[in-house]
Amino acid sequence: MKAIGTPQIPETLEKAADWQALAQRALDGERLSVEEGLAVLEADNDEVMPLLQAVFRVRKHFYGKKVKLNMIINAKSGLCPEDCGYCAQSVVSSAPIAKYPLLEKATLLAGAREAMARQAGTYCIVASGKGPTDKELDQVIEAVKEIRATMPLKICACLGLLKDDQAERLAEAGVHRYNHNLNTSRANYPSITTTHTYDQRVESVEKVKRYGLSPCSGVIIGMGETNREIVEMAYALRELEADSIPINFLNAIPGTPLEQAGRTPAMKALKVLALFRLICPSKEIRVAGGREVNLRTLQPLGLYAANSLFVGDYLTTKGQDAAADYQMIEDLGFEIEQCAL
Repeated sequence: MKAIGTPQIPETLEKAADWQALAQRALDGERLSVEEGLAVLEADNDEVMPLLQAVFRVRKHFYGKKVKLNMIINAKSGLCPEDCGYCAQSVVSSAPIAKYPLLEKATLLAGAREAMARQAGTYCIVASGKGPTDKELDQVIEAVKEIRATMPLKICACLGLLKDDQAERLAEAGVHRYNHNLNTSRANYPSITTTHTYDQRVESVEKVKRYGLSPCSGVIIGMGETNREIVEMAYALRELEADSIPINFLNAIPGTPLEQAGRTPAMKALKVLALFRLICPSKEIRVAGGREVNLRTLQPLGLYAANSLFVGDYLTTKGQDAAADYQMIEDLGFEIEQCAL
């Protein structure tokens, strides 16, 4: 007898694992059902290679064999009043990290030059805190204007919750994209953060869209969410029409409330990437934070679903050496996408 609450896996998938049919439906613009999404996440590990073969059709249709590189600069570290359980910069974290106010313009410009050297097409200026002060926004805007005038880089800003006039000013300064992750599901949100709400994050993404900024919003997998909630996250980002979707896998940092959380198994991580490609087929799917410690030796396979990477370090954790990323891309027969403004 089937247990109460067991997902009803579509018979065609249960019998034949017809991932190619799901890929075709994604290409045709059809919306997959929640049950089909669950079928992807709960597939046997033996199905991962056929699944990736199918989702690669979707990825290749929209992005060919190109890989977009993004680089982060931690423009303001620590000093954050938020209580996000995953973050080393949170007020509830005891992790021994560097803490400093917003970097000066010269340092932000140097970071942009480093992004160019690493072949990144997008430079991500990220600052801790609930939201920027007007003085901090002035500093960021001053740097952005000079970067835009001297370098062929797209700029993504991630500064927390914005006021309407702040979003407008960033757009006028030439910021292309604004990141504000949903991070987890609506139901799981209170167990991760209490100092702001899920709805505030949704509204933040909607706000930047209103001012012409490309919305970037993603998730962190491995924070106690269920498979159904992962599917719900993917649909939430589809509904928000996020152009860029970073898929982070929790890198449990000692000193944070989630320090005891286990890693996401590599095969599960691949299924998650496949799911997001099928539900958000035309969007930039980025293998983001934690890929090195969760996907481990299977990192190259992630690019059969995703088309984007962070190159270099993250905010408070180390990333894979850039040379290893370049080699991985080359060995796959893929190529780095050049920035086209």
